[in-house]
Amino acid sequence: MGRLGPTEIILILVVIILLFGAKKLPDMARSLGKSARILKSEAKAMKEDKSSTPADPPNDDEQSPSQRVIQAAPGDVSTSRPVNEPTDTTKR
Repeated sequence: MGRLGPTEIILILVVIILLFGAKKLPDMARSLGKSARILKSEAKAMKEDKSSTPADPPNDDEQSPSQRVIQAAPGDVSTSRPVNEPTDTTKR
């Protein structure tokens, strides 16, 4: 008891295909892969941020302080683009 044979595995796969539909399975796998790539790139960026020293001066030649570039995930079809940071415009 507790061991899955080939018959049980095939039965489970048939039930999954019936529940989710054959057309949705490739889309689900694609989105799962994209999510995994994004998670991996974010974890790598966090690791690089922790390892960088705060004594490094910011490079003002490339960007202004109010802009930063959001990098696209590896394998993503969209390109990187500069994004304006929100500023606090409320008067207190």
